[in-house]
Amino acid sequence: MNINNIVVVSPMHNEIKTLINNRNLAYHFRFLPEEKVTTGDLEWADAFVAFNTKKDYDYSQVQWVHSLGAGVDRFLFKKSWPEGVLLTRTICSFGQRIAEYCLSYILKDVQFHDSFQQLQTNKTWEPITPRLLSEQKVMIFGTGEIGQKTAEVLSTFGIEVYGVSLSGKNKAYFKEVLPVGSLEKRLGEVNYVINTLPLTEKTEKLFDRQIFNSLSNAGFINVGRGASVDEEALLEALDRKHVRFAVLDVFAVEPLPREHPLWNHPSVTITPHISAVTTPNEGVDCFVDTLRNIEAGNSLRNQVDIGKGF
Repeated sequence: MNINNIVVVSPMHNEIKTLINNRNLAYHFRFLPEEKVTTGDLEWADAFVAFNTKKDYDYSQVQWVHSLGAGVDRFLFKKSWPEGVLLTRTICSFGQRIAEYCLSYILKDVQFHDSFQQLQTNKTWEPITPRLLSEQKVMIFGTGEIGQKTAEVLSTFGIEVYGVSLSGKNKAYFKEVLPVGSLEKRLGEVNYVINTLPLTEKTEKLFDRQIFNSLSNAGFINVGRGASVDEEALLEALDRKHVRFAVLDVFAVEPLPREHPLWNHPSVTITPHISAVTTPNEGVDCFVDTLRNIEAGNSLRNQVDIGKGF
């Protein structure tokens, strides 16, 4: 693969330009906000580097597309991908960030932060014994890099961690990995469910009434993709106490519309897609590392399997 001309499209294009220019790379770059991208830019480019794009482009005109985010559903979900075009994604601190995000809300729950805050507001002295992390069971949907890192961090505290994947193949840090179709024996036992799955046609609305109704007063944390959740089914499960609380960082439509009922539900915590932020430095580091590996003909651990969608 011969890469000379590279288009970078991102809301952070100015920061990325400064960081890349400091590397003194021997390539020709165009750094653009999306509203200024033209068909001529793609005709000129050998590689297209992008983050948070809203439009669909003709990627058959380039040799390589690199996502500055971990997810690639914007490129692949319900779309065809041109044969022979390489697609890679960013791998950086996502796993650690997501693991810490999830751990923070589990700790908040077992330590009864909300209850003590209410007792303080009421000026009521009422001891409640916190639960131990080592007594908790967590089921993580997705056993890839992010899910596995989350399992590693949680299991360090003695949490019993189960995994769910399409294959059911065993992975380190999971007590057991189950295929998607064989969850019944564990769903009712777990205290928390965490979704880290990418969005594909197989995971769209995977979290439906059947899964939610199989839970028993569990906490649900979504750091994967919003469209993998049937939001109406989640609201019903919350009202019926199958789901005790939900922490949602991702949604089918973002930003979440102001009129959406999730905003006002007392058992829902909403964060604005911040559980795994890509910093400009991290994004540039992974891009440059990938570029060098491509030019050297090395294997790429961040190459996307087009057939699988991740």
